[in-house]
Amino acid sequence: MDRTEALEEKIAHLTRAVEDLSDVVAAQGREIDRLTRLAAMLAEREAEREAGLGDAPAANVRPPHW
Repeated sequence: MDRTEALEEKIAHLTRAVEDLSDVVAAQGREIDRLTRLAAMLAEREAEREAGLGDAPAANVRPPHW
């Protein structure tokens, strides 16, 4: 194998590695976007829940009739 063929082979392997890594990064970006939306939704849901419980008695407080 001459030097040119060895370089071409190395370039082919490196190109494949870059493409594979690009696919991984793209998938991770999609997952990060999904998890960011989920975290925002959960934070909003928790804020709504806390806002709705502002007037409700705490779970560990005895009711006034006891």
